[in-house]
Amino acid sequence: MRTLVLNAGFEPLAVVSFKRALVLVMNDKATVLAADDEHPVFGSFGSLQRPSVILLTRYVRIPTGRMIPVSRRGVLRRDNQRCAYCGHSASTIDHVLPRSRGGQDTWENLVACCLRCNNLKGDRTPAEMRWELRLTPRPPHGTQWLVRGIERPVPEWGEFLEPAAFAAA
Repeated sequence: MRTLVLNAGFEPLAVVSFKRALVLVMNDKATVLAADDEHPVFGSFGSLQRPSVILLTRYVRIPTGRMIPVSRRGVLRRDNQRCAYCGHSASTIDHVLPRSRGGQDTWENLVACCLRCNNLKGDRTPAEMRWELRLTPRPPHGTQWLVRGIERPVPEWGEFLEPAAFAAA
């Protein structure tokens, strides 16, 4: 079971185990906003609700300008698992400018791609293939990209997340 941790300003901060969430609540560092009533936690002290969403009592400053690291899973998620060339279901990623020609592993140079298009394109650019990208590759932005574990939200988190982040996941 996972618990969404909200900063004192109600912005998503992290996703932690319910055990870590219980420790934060028991030490008065957080309060429970939503709980899973069907699965209480039993201990020698009695029973507690299993927290689904907690709110920190003190504000935690988050460094601004945090870069989101490039990953295969991140590129596929950003492009909604759709091939940037044909629009079919994507299972791999492709360098728009091939690495053999100096293409880098950056958000602007990587796109989701189906296996068929990836094999057809090979070591060429989309312009050489006379293909057009269905999207402009950009770095992702928003809270849902900075918080690990938020890509698989729990229904109880819906009202605490950005509407677009909950719908996309």
